[in-house]
Amino acid sequence: MIKYLLKIFLFIVLLCTYSNAENKKELTKVDLKNIRIYKEQIQDIEESLKDNIWIKRYNNYLTYRSIENELKVIKKDAKKYANWKGEKWKEKSYQLKNKIKIKENELELISEYRDSPIGNKIKPHTIQKAPEVTNPFAIIEAYSYIAQLEDEKEAYKKINVELNEVLELLIKNENILNELKIVQDSKLLLEDRKALQSEIKDFVMVVDIVSTTDGVFGKRIEQITLEVEEQINEEFFRTFKILFIIFVFFAIAFGLKLIIKKYLTQKDDDQEYTVNKIINFSVILISVFVLLFSYIDNASYLVTFLGFASAGIAIALKDWFMSMFGWMAIMTSGAIHVGDRIKVTRDGVEVVGDVLDISLFKISVREDVTITSYMTNRRTGRVFFIPNNYIFTDLIANYTYDDLRTVWDGIDIYITFESNHKKASEIAKRIAEKHAHGYTELAKKRLQKMKTKYVLRSMNPEPRVFSFIEPYGIVISAWYQTNSYATLALRSKISMEILDAYKEIDDIQIAYPTQTLRVSNHQAQAEAMLPGTGANGFFDAQ
Repeated sequence: MIKYLLKIFLFIVLLCTYSNAENKKELTKVDLKNIRIYKEQIQDIEESLKDNIWIKRYNNYLTYRSIENELKVIKKDAKKYANWKGEKWKEKSYQLKNKIKIKENELELISEYRDSPIGNKIKPHTIQKAPEVTNPFAIIEAYSYIAQLEDEKEAYKKINVELNEVLELLIKNENILNELKIVQDSKLLLEDRKALQSEIKDFVMVVDIVSTTDGVFGKRIEQITLEVEEQINEEFFRTFKILFIIFVFFAIAFGLKLIIKKYLTQKDDDQEYTVNKIINFSVILISVFVLLFSYIDNASYLVTFLGFASAGIAIALKDWFMSMFGWMAIMTSGAIHVGDRIKVTRDGVEVVGDVLDISLFKISVREDVTITSYMTNRRTGRVFFIPNNYIFTDLIANYTYDDLRTVWDGIDIYITFESNHKKASEIAKRIAEKHAHGYTELAKKRLQKMKTKYVLRSMNPEPRVFSFIEPYGIVISAWYQTNSYATLALRSKISMEILDAYKEIDDIQIAYPTQTLRVSNHQAQAEAMLPGTGANGFFDAQ
């Protein structure tokens, strides 16, 4: 009975086994196509990840861990063989020490993967210190800084997106492997699945860190951007306020110039020019101080620094400072104006000309045809630049000071001792009065005006004639008032008329350097006429 039951049981087992084998054989045939499709999908995913930078970085991380594990084993063996005796073990220990150095160098090359599967890319770049917007030029730097922050933010966000894409592909690959495992289970497939799960685990950790950091990093950048933009807005407002103040100063200056131009007459052009110069300088100086004290955090530091540096600056830039003080002296005293005719004498050099411009450091003078150019320089028309500090050290004569437009000019004519010098003086005075009458009257008016401001001992501008005895005759010196800007024209006219008048008078003879020779009356041979050959020669003294 028992044997009969055993036979039935064995028959049932064999029948079930045969049935399962048949079913398995049928599934393999059905799923062959799916298995091929799964493998193609896995191959496509692996192909897309083959050149991915994050997979390459992860492979470097795996390499680092592998080398690190090898190094631990080598160090353990080196420590074990270090105390063993014998040449064989010494050589073995030496080789292990060399391997340790090699492995340590390899780890140093990829040391950035010590703490991260993707290296130092897991952390964003360090945010640089925000610039302080304290002047208009810093606004450009601030905008550049904001643009740089935005670039860094977008770059790190891009890393987060790329890592998520890689993680999605890895998870997709794992799902395919799970599907493949159902229909085709193998040891190799199991190892691949295990390695993939480890890789997914690492990338999940990395993505979690990067996603969290991306949010914090983005908020930090937004905060800094808002702070910098607030500084930019404040600087824009302050710059606009400063420019408005400067604009008001320039508008006031422009208004003053219009008023001066309206109420000053044509003859006051020189005064208008000087006043405009002072206004321009004052506005520029005020604007500089406004800008200076607006953009200096602590003005006391500047004052202290200038106090210590003033001595050195004064020595190094002595001429500049003296010229600036000279300009101030010229402008405040009114000693020289634009358009004045001046004469500058320095180291024996004389220059006479009209003032073209008075700048902060120099006076521009255009040389004209004058008695100085006629008798001394023999050339004219040049433009000289006279440093303002010359007014403290050298002689500068102004021919047209305080509205004076005339100067004394003199003509010297020599007549012989036998000439009628009284008549010659009367003729010279009459001619001088005739031609200088207009300038004489003008000089009277100007001197009368000057008398209200200055003490004048002599106010007689009438022509004057003087007579003096000179070695070669009597000199008739005629003095008269003439135009400060055109002395030679009147001088030439008066000179020629006096000369013509003297020629018509018989008892007036023009004198010039002469020598009288006395000759004896008796005849003499030619040899006796030679110097030193006879007592009565032509050139012998009597």
